[in-house]
Amino acid sequence: MGKVIFKNVSFRYGERDIFKDFSLEVEDGQILCLVGPSGCGKTTLARCLLGLSRPRTGEIYVGDECLFSAEKRINVPVERRNIGIVFQDYAVWPHMTVKENVLYPLRKRRVPRDEAEKRAMHALSQVNMTEYAAHLPSQLSGGQQQRVAIARALVCNGGLIVMDEPITNLDAKLREQMLLEIREIQRNLGTTILYITHDQQSALQICDKMAVMQQDGSLCQVGTDEDIILRPANRFAFEFIGVSNFIPVVALGGGLGLDTGTGVAPWDGELPAGFDPRRGVDLGVRPNDVVFDAASPLRARVERRTFLGSEYDYRVTLGARELRVQQSTLDAARQGTADVGDEVGLRLLNPRYYEAKQEVSA
Repeated sequence: MGKVIFKNVSFRYGERDIFKDFSLEVEDGQILCLVGPSGCGKTTLARCLLGLSRPRTGEIYVGDECLFSAEKRINVPVERRNIGIVFQDYAVWPHMTVKENVLYPLRKRRVPRDEAEKRAMHALSQVNMTEYAAHLPSQLSGGQQQRVAIARALVCNGGLIVMDEPITNLDAKLREQMLLEIREIQRNLGTTILYITHDQQSALQICDKMAVMQQDGSLCQVGTDEDIILRPANRFAFEFIGVSNFIPVVALGGGLGLDTGTGVAPWDGELPAGFDPRRGVDLGVRPNDVVFDAASPLRARVERRTFLGSEYDYRVTLGARELRVQQSTLDAARQGTADVGDEVGLRLLNPRYYEAKQEVSA
């Protein structure tokens, strides 16, 4: 069983709490992506699971086995946790062949030679690397080296693998390929994967569920990619996952307006109950929810247009505020595109509202 449970886990470096009373469940046979900004504690949490770091409080389970409990004084040694790990830099031994790299953890555990050989070749077959068994890492591409690292993780335990930024060092095309391969391996084997990354795009492509950590180490939302993109739990989730625009909402006569930085533009929207523009409210909108509309009184100027194949990416200025607009090629074919220097009307779809961020004084 590969189900992972973190229960009220806390960890501290010196006087600084990295995370406190952290709880999370990774379901058996699931890829859960743990995402968050650099320094929020993602890798530290993985090290606690692997036994490389010792939490101050809480419990960690894999299946029915308790790997760590501060209260019960349980701390299973690293070598007995049987968790596969794939690192960012592959960490394959350059002087060993592909097969020797995969055999290494089995030899450390004194697995009988015949059984070790059988398990190593089986793991290599699962990642389509058997024909490279006698090759040295220097003879392999980056993607092939990463597959060797995955095979080595599988040979330790096919039930649970931790992947810590496993594709960061690969080029864009190879990253895409490796994400598909990791997803395919997981589907074939039913392996549970805790995938740690700050790359939200990779997380959206590969995850069954995503867990979003905030800068202070707290968990702000767990859900499917659709949950987090379409129903973000708070401003941080909205801002961190995907691209976002924010415009302050202000009172304008008896109605509302949008603060453009150089003035106030009339706006016919309505604030949800509980929001008062006098206390500071920001309207948040995704770039693909900003639509060009010649009839809109909300006027902007196109500063930049970039064609990305499946969409046009625009930077427009609304007064002094720069907004990002994304227009699909299908919409562009129907409605036409805007050119640099054009004045355009903007219509804002599916807006969300958040308390304005408070300026921090020096």
